[in-house]
Amino acid sequence: MITNNRLLPLMALVALAIAAPAAQASVAQAASFDEKVDHAAAIILGKCVKTEARYDSTGRWIVTYATFAVEQSMKGDAAGQVIIATPGGSVNGIHQETIGVPVFNVGDEHVVFLRNTRVGLTPLYFDQGTYNVAAGDHGEKLIVPMPSNVIHIDTQRGMAVAPADEPKTLAVFKSAVSESMRTSGERMRMSAMSPSKAKPQESAWRTLAGNKWLIALAFVGIAIAAWQLLRRR
Repeated sequence: MITNNRLLPLMALVALAIAAPAAQASVAQAASFDEKVDHAAAIILGKCVKTEARYDSTGRWIVTYATFAVEQSMKGDAAGQVIIATPGGSVNGIHQETIGVPVFNVGDEHVVFLRNTRVGLTPLYFDQGTYNVAAGDHGEKLIVPMPSNVIHIDTQRGMAVAPADEPKTLAVFKSAVSESMRTSGERMRMSAMSPSKAKPQESAWRTLAGNKWLIALAFVGIAIAAWQLLRRR
């Protein structure tokens, strides 16, 4: 039998196990490469040369504005410099952060899929539409998906999916963007011809709710494992 003084650390351990995923992860709908190309107002390769964080017009939320020197424009007519707005940042010792939103640092090079919003250009699908630029073995530029702690959900299949993108050389990445743009019109026509009675996509949160028993069993397993660990003491 577990005494009261052991129940307290057990419950604390279970609470931490339950709270940790909520604090360190989030859920978003997975976007395919073609979806990102179709919905992007612009796609740029550029280097971050300046960042500035300030409160929005309400005075409640911090927005960081990153200035990028555009090196190449793969879609749209962006040239010279563009300013990309992202939620979060630090102002006067106050820090705000949103899981899944990329953080741009001066000197970093990225490929960014952009969309227009009321605060200006922002990354389309946030971290899913942002890529790091790294050096390959032979000095060539590699376009690498940005690491994320967001759980991406395929709402059509109702399941979590791994990122579909893989590192590509800049030439291969640009070719993939061009090919996707070339076939964009056909995808739009096929989408317009799809039956209007098609089953609506479930939201990511609804997908998780549909698996609540599996989530509950996972938490029970955590509790049992913690109990067995404490019994050995």
